[in-house]
Amino acid sequence: MRYPTVRPAVTLLLVLLVSTAGPAAGERTDAMNEASEAGTTAVAIFAGGCFWCTEADFEKLDGVVEAVSGYTGGRTENPTYDEVCAGGTGHYEAVRVVFDPSRVSYAELLDHFWRHVDPTDPGGQFVDRGEQYRPAVFYTDEGQKRIAEASRAALDESGRFDRPVVAGILPAGPFYPAEEYHQGYYRRCPIRYEMYRKGSGRDRFLEEHGGD
Repeated sequence: MRYPTVRPAVTLLLVLLVSTAGPAAGERTDAMNEASEAGTTAVAIFAGGCFWCTEADFEKLDGVVEAVSGYTGGRTENPTYDEVCAGGTGHYEAVRVVFDPSRVSYAELLDHFWRHVDPTDPGGQFVDRGEQYRPAVFYTDEGQKRIAEASRAALDESGRFDRPVVAGILPAGPFYPAEEYHQGYYRRCPIRYEMYRKGSGRDRFLEEHGGD
């Protein structure tokens, strides 16, 4: 179950908790500005089910300077969360990852991604079902496509899963950032985020299959 808003009675508590949960927004902005000025950033896009979780997992990875939740892969321009949840837009919940290739490679991002999703599930991720929750990698150029396809093939042959790896490898198209209340949700609303994450079955699955 998703919780897009916060009840007034617990707003103050959540604000206090957010102040100690993860890097400050200003710190991440400073890091991104420094990397951008040096001309060292690149972009990768991943869909791993609930974008709250995918964003949080990537933001904690060294070398990632920004992770933005959003929508991609569909037909509707500038979709809203309600439209994507209702189905029919073709969009995935996805995360645009800005990273510094001198600190983390695209191949390492892929390995991190595979360890935080169920790449064998074509119908969603964990408790979240529907086209918007399908797992996929969106490549931005032919180099990323080759690396992603090789990485998926290696994972499929590794024996980590007893079902075929079916996560898509798709060309990147327009990426639409999600509404502001979705950005950094794990920091904004840590209690509800942890409740959702534990209840979704994601962490239990990852523990059983060697994920982080």
